[in-house]
Amino acid sequence: MFCETNPSPKALPLRITTWNANSVRLRGAILRRIAAEIRPDVLCLQEIKVEDAKFPHAMIDPLGYPYRYVHGQKGYHGVAVLSRLPLVEPRFLKWCGREDCRHAVVGLPGGIELHNLYVPAGGDEPDVETNPKFRHKLDMLAGLARHFEDTREESRRIVVVGDLNVAPLETDVWSHRQLLSVVSHTSVEVAALGRWQRSHGFVDALREVVPKEKKLFSWWSYRNRDWQASDRGRRLDHVWLSPALAPALRHAGITREARGWEAPSDHVPVTVDLDA
Repeated sequence: MFCETNPSPKALPLRITTWNANSVRLRGAILRRIAAEIRPDVLCLQEIKVEDAKFPHAMIDPLGYPYRYVHGQKGYHGVAVLSRLPLVEPRFLKWCGREDCRHAVVGLPGGIELHNLYVPAGGDEPDVETNPKFRHKLDMLAGLARHFEDTREESRRIVVVGDLNVAPLETDVWSHRQLLSVVSHTSVEVAALGRWQRSHGFVDALREVVPKEKKLFSWWSYRNRDWQASDRGRRLDHVWLSPALAPALRHAGITREARGWEAPSDHVPVTVDLDA
């Protein structure tokens, strides 16, 4: 599903796809389909669940992404950026005093600053007193908001992508009423994500294209026997653009059908096209 906005005859397209792979070594078939069918110039992965030394470069080599930045750890978390374009000054950021590998930053041609993130899921109970995972999630969201507040410059061309693990709008979940007290859609998480988004005036690329009144999901639980029929999804995966870059938005979409591909992740790819 792709829609177009801001058409320009002088387009210099850059396609960026973000996808929570939920263990990259298990997703070779889907990675090949993403490369062949979506054809992103830059592919950002989350939850790669592998340390740097064991990242499956041999599996990636035929896909046409010679530039790579991997920030991983054994069995958990981890992010990676695969690119057809050179990466400038790749680095990582740490949050909450932890060694978790959740945030990679790379530069792209055109002065674009790309942030690839995996925000903690937050456990089952939305209570910071009884659930340390939920506290960790809110602490990281608050830290990210402070970081972008403190470093805000209106000229920065920033893309934030990744599994942010919050579905902010009522139409980002299958049932707003039933999920109000469920982690990922609680008011405290939505407020924390909103503060981060406002910290640099980030534009929600998907909702610039797909009306806010329309339901839109990027994740369906493995617990659903028939994910398509029940359609109990949530939009947890996001692409944000800084105000300086937002006018370059051309297309945005979610590859919903990937949830039914061979050996799927519970997340599907989210893609934006920019006139970079």
